[in-house]
Amino acid sequence: MHEEVQTYQRQGFGTAMEIRPPYGLLIIDFVNGFADPAVFGGGNIPEAIRNTQPLLRAAREQGWPVAHSRIVFADDDADHNIFTLKVPGMLTLKQDSHNSAIVPELAPAAGELVVRKTVPSAFFGTSLAAWLTQRGVQTLLVAGCVTSGCVRASVVDAMSLGFRPLVLSDCVGDRALGPHAANLFDMEQKYATVLTRDEALAQIAQIAQRVPGVRAAA
Repeated sequence: MHEEVQTYQRQGFGTAMEIRPPYGLLIIDFVNGFADPAVFGGGNIPEAIRNTQPLLRAAREQGWPVAHSRIVFADDDADHNIFTLKVPGMLTLKQDSHNSAIVPELAPAAGELVVRKTVPSAFFGTSLAAWLTQRGVQTLLVAGCVTSGCVRASVVDAMSLGFRPLVLSDCVGDRALGPHAANLFDMEQKYATVLTRDEALAQIAQIAQRVPGVRAAA
């Protein structure tokens, strides 16, 4: 891995990206089905859900825009797609199904956006980008699952749309740890800043001390 890191550095990847307010928080697909190892879960997803709870509290205390996503297919499967050809079980995620519901620990509050999607990215075909832009978000903190799938797809789209993704490494999870680690590495090299939750909140607090009018998470 050390040799691989050197290759990326030599080629100019992994340049540090400034964390710039205003901030927003996107929590991707922390739903019951992905929290359950018997359905779509496993790996370090339960730990990531636990770590996201203080993050969500901090975001709410500071009044940051908060968006959640969940996968929801039509009751009659009319919107089935290529994603469901690869993962047919996704069609079990309906509007009123238990497995599609956001976990109670991270239930959306009034005023928080809930994005319903049928593909990995929370941005593709949704109003998320416009919603964040209207609220002035520049740096988008990202939590959720899975790291190698819907998190990565959403981070790539966020970067493509002009947001600065900040992936919280201990607030994202995957059913397998190998893909989790590999995709954190790749996102940090190409698309995002990757920090732990506490590292990110500490940096945001430091920025708030330097920039008048910017609130930091406690």
